[in-house]
Amino acid sequence: MNRRKSADWLEQLVFVGPAFICFALIVIVPFFLGMYYSFTDWNGVSGKVTWSGLANFKQIIFNDPDFLKSFWFTVRFSVAAVIISNVLAFTVALILTRPLKLRNTLRTVFFLPNVIGGLLLGFIWQFIFVKGFPAIGQLTNIPFFNLPWLGDEITAFWGIVIVFAWQTAGYFMVIYIAALMNVPKDIMEAAQLDGAKPWQLLYQIIVPLIMPAVTVCLFLAISNAFKMFDLNLSLTKGGPFKSTESVALNIYTEAFQNNRFGLGTAKAFLFFIVVAVITTIQVRITKSKEVEV
Repeated sequence: MNRRKSADWLEQLVFVGPAFICFALIVIVPFFLGMYYSFTDWNGVSGKVTWSGLANFKQIIFNDPDFLKSFWFTVRFSVAAVIISNVLAFTVALILTRPLKLRNTLRTVFFLPNVIGGLLLGFIWQFIFVKGFPAIGQLTNIPFFNLPWLGDEITAFWGIVIVFAWQTAGYFMVIYIAALMNVPKDIMEAAQLDGAKPWQLLYQIIVPLIMPAVTVCLFLAISNAFKMFDLNLSLTKGGPFKSTESVALNIYTEAFQNNRFGLGTAKAFLFFIVVAVITTIQVRITKSKEVEV
């Protein structure tokens, strides 16, 4: 019996041990180190680390209007990006689950933007906004293309939302397609025989049955939108006048450009708590609406 237990422990140590060590070194240790540094005034360079207690958190809450401004921008961006990306993905998934000849090709086309890296994608769309749209606007005189897309607070905001939705909708589309294909056909046929209209099928049968996919997509969309950094850096760099600066970019600037690593990690710690609370509430709400067939 003891030999059996020893063999089980040895087997777990061999197969799980290396992965756990890597996870601890990459995730767990930096997380707790970040928590420690959030209570210091370390500049990220020197070997001297001075304990400052709650001073960083007091400064963030009461004396850092730029952080509060970036947080408000992140909240507004996340709400718009989550709604648009999921509605777009679900709509495309509904269309591409129908018997179309180019269905598989279209699925690939819509998924491709998700493969492109965020920084590269941002620079591509920066060229489109700065050079491509004005060129089209000169040829067609359509006001939409003549807007100052990255030079104005409102249009820059929607420009980032458009790029985020364009990049992530394809990934969410795949999840929704998998869920839609698993909806029992006999339930759909029975509802149609009972005289259910298309919108009734959608809201009373399809949506409740694919709520697990909705839970996953909303979770991914919320967490990715709140943590959005690469698109923000490559498209607007937080401009004009920090009107489109996300929290992630604000933390990066504070820690690595202003050399206030303690203050930056304090912001990151607060941001982690906020995102964790929001995503937990979202998962609880959406999972409570899931039904079993």
